[in-house]
Amino acid sequence: MFRWLRNKGKKSADSAVGSTRPAAPATAARSADAAVSQTLHTAMQHHHEGRFAEAEAAYRELLAAHPDHVDALHLLGFLAHQLGQHDRAVELIGRALALNPLNAPAHCNLGKVYHAQGRLDPAIASHRRALDLSPGHVEAHVHLGHAFAARAELAAAAACYREALALTTEDPAIHYALGTALYGQGLAADSIACFRAALALNPDFPEALCDLGSACKLLNRVDEAIEHYRQALKVKPDSFVALFNLGIACRDKGAREEALACFERALGLQPDSAAAHYCMGHTLADEDRLDEARACFQRALSADPDFAEARWSLAMSCLPRVYGSGEDPASVRATFAAELEALERWFDRPSRIARGPAAVGADQPFALAYQEEDNRGLMQRYGALCVRLMAQRIAPQPLPDPANHASGGALRIGVVSQYFRDHSVWNALMKGWFRQLDSERFALFAFDLGTSDDRETAFARSRAARFFQGTFDLPQWADQITQQRPDVLIYPEIGMDPMTLRLASLRLAPVQIATWGHPETTGLPTIDYYLSAQDLEPPGAAAHYSEQLVALPHLGCCVESSAAPAAPCDLGQWGLDPQRPLLVCPGTPFKYAPRHDRVLTEIAQRLGDCQFIFFQHWTRRLSDQLQHRLRAAFAQAGLRFERHVAFIPWQPRQGFHGLMQRADVFLDTIGFSGFNTALQAVQCGLPIVTRDGRFLRGRLASGILKRMGLRDLVAGSDADYIALAVRLAKDAAFRETVRERMRAARHRLFDDLAPIRALEEFLLRAGGR
Repeated sequence: MFRWLRNKGKKSADSAVGSTRPAAPATAARSADAAVSQTLHTAMQHHHEGRFAEAEAAYRELLAAHPDHVDALHLLGFLAHQLGQHDRAVELIGRALALNPLNAPAHCNLGKVYHAQGRLDPAIASHRRALDLSPGHVEAHVHLGHAFAARAELAAAAACYREALALTTEDPAIHYALGTALYGQGLAADSIACFRAALALNPDFPEALCDLGSACKLLNRVDEAIEHYRQALKVKPDSFVALFNLGIACRDKGAREEALACFERALGLQPDSAAAHYCMGHTLADEDRLDEARACFQRALSADPDFAEARWSLAMSCLPRVYGSGEDPASVRATFAAELEALERWFDRPSRIARGPAAVGADQPFALAYQEEDNRGLMQRYGALCVRLMAQRIAPQPLPDPANHASGGALRIGVVSQYFRDHSVWNALMKGWFRQLDSERFALFAFDLGTSDDRETAFARSRAARFFQGTFDLPQWADQITQQRPDVLIYPEIGMDPMTLRLASLRLAPVQIATWGHPETTGLPTIDYYLSAQDLEPPGAAAHYSEQLVALPHLGCCVESSAAPAAPCDLGQWGLDPQRPLLVCPGTPFKYAPRHDRVLTEIAQRLGDCQFIFFQHWTRRLSDQLQHRLRAAFAQAGLRFERHVAFIPWQPRQGFHGLMQRADVFLDTIGFSGFNTALQAVQCGLPIVTRDGRFLRGRLASGILKRMGLRDLVAGSDADYIALAVRLAKDAAFRETVRERMRAARHRLFDDLAPIRALEEFLLRAGGR
């Protein structure tokens, strides 16, 4: 608008708007026209320089003498719009257009007013009329794009911005607008080019710097994102948006102290920002600072009482990941049950349930699985709430009955996961499907919710009938999946990734299946089957699942045989003595339940001279909490903690293998076992001490030993576990015998096709073939 005002100031009023009024030939008329033109010029100068009162007075002076002056009506109307008087603006610009319907700038400005009123259909019609009259009207293209963007029609918006850029490439705001439209469609990589183009024209464009950072973050380029947010803050130090986004990026990188500082500064600018309080709470919850986190969630709810994500996280944050000394997991379960009930009631209000879908997955009861208790009842309540809320976002659609499918053609199997990469879920479960399922009978459709792209991603892409990857939102992913018409949809894990949970809470295929990437029942009524394994489940296991349990033969998966390359290991750098028994404790901090601390202290008491090797978690505070609790347990047992326990840095795979090749015993976590780490121990020839847990999640390593025919090495109780660990650590001959037995039997663990063939038969039956 201001560009147009500047241009009009250099011309007569008539030539600027294409008036059809005939020019008066008389000298007196020319003099009068000159006076009118000067008054209009003065009004426009005031308008352009922000002196709105003076501009309004000049426009009114002109209209008092010339009530039908098109430009004065139009510009006074636009001034009314700028002052927030939108109804008055519509009236004035409407009068101008009644006098001159061919005035393209007036149509464009009327469209802006309609947009400000939220009347997007007439706004679009006005901009289109402006373009009919003047196809090269850049502003009309741009504001038509803005109207489409406001209607969430982002592809149409992007097309408008491209039309504008075909007319001029010199306006950074248009490049920026195109970038935001592309970003909103999940096209983060394309949006980056637009934001960079905007910044090439205006390097000090804080919004473009912020959104460039957000696009980089969406592509998992977190370091770049952080740099762009910091640059935005150099340009605009009091930018709430830049501080807020920098806080989120720092949290994602694990730099939580910096993240908290950013949120503190952001709240200094906007103390009532519910979003900033919420994100600060999330950052504190990441570190298990749950009392502080809950206070933040409460403040977020005070600022926005219907803030569904904050209410959801408030409920989930009663579950600590690492328990302190004296904390009672049983009381935590009771608290969580009460929180779930309160959460169900909270969503009974219509205004809240409408916002509910955004909350699903914002936090998950991940820590519940680390209690060795039957969680089916709690998970079913949780799952029912997830499904109820997600139905508000995407209504259930009719799907074909698999029984009605024709017998010909490959069964269409969709696999939905964030882990199409070198990751434990891919290595243990997914890769075997992509390697070994019969491609003539099964067409695999991969829906990669992540952004990583490594050798394993490339392998999955090469084996899939179709491979989808992108930074899509929920409706876009749901559309991608349903458009491929999968007969069966498999979720390798549900419980770790937010988007996975949201999609799994919808009915997107006739048959939907979960498996043990996160070894816990989902509780979701939208999941029909749970794939597990005969060697991993206890008797009566079906009662643990809301889904129908399908126990595949052996370990239920086809793990690829591979070498265990090891890096040289210098034990001295961590203060470890190779002359003392070394017992590797490979679990993450939340796998160690307080009730089993005495197992470690009894092993230490019986051995006398030994070292337990733990690994620092990337969230250092979780390891510190475990270390603090164990220190108290060892002190209570009369043992020097520093003499017996070492926490060393988290190791890359080859470093971990090198350490295990130097160690004496692998102590599996009790209650929530390790699968991939136990396989690595077998490959390194490190004897494993484990015991059967009550549930699948506590029987992963014991299942491996049973599959190898080493059932006698699976402890039946804590006492047996302690005795076996002590014997292996003390008795070198026994330890070597176990190593030899493991080496002789480890081939049974790898490239096992029996689970694949059984899976194929099950999929054909479930898919109606």
